Amino acid sequence: MTNPYGISADIVAGDMTHWKGMIKGPEGTPYDGGTFLLDITIPHDYPYKPPKMKFETRIWHPNISSQTGAICLDILKDEWSPALTIRTALLSLQALLCAPQPDDPQDAVVASQYKSNKGEFEATAREWTRTHARDLNEVREESVRRLLEMGFAEAGVRRALLESAWDEAAALNSLLASS
Repeated sequence: MTNPYGISADIVAGDMTHWKGMIKGPEGTPYDGGTFLLDITIPHDYPYKPPKMKFETRIWHPNISSQTGAICLDILKDEWSPALTIRTALLSLQALLCAPQPDDPQDAVVASQYKSNKGEFEATAREWTRTHARDLNEVREESVRRLLEMGFAEAGVRRALLESAWDEAAALNSLLASS
């Protein structure tokens, strides 16, 4: 699933309950230029219960844990509706990057910095984006390189990564199972 808003989600290794999401950092925010990866688990009672989402890419944001990637967003909790989709959840997360809610934080340290020194918050968020949220193609090529270093053939590595929605651990398991 891809759209012009800079979000996508793909099923990991044919498992309908495990997806990888991607959000491009919105222009004009400290996250601009970054690519943020998310781990998405679909519960058995979806769409009646929300998907479980967490950031895999480290991010400096009041509503996202800088340590675990846990997200504080009402539609991923008590405001979920069966009318919502993975796409609308990703768009809502992208909107959250544009408009942090420091009075309802997931990360109190980041929220405190946001409220007390917004300039320092923005500088830190930009630095974390530059350091952790690199271009998606760069991240993917690093996964290819790491698996090639383990002695697997490039064609098999790329196929396994594609089939696993670029989840390196799932691709490695697939490569090991087929060798």
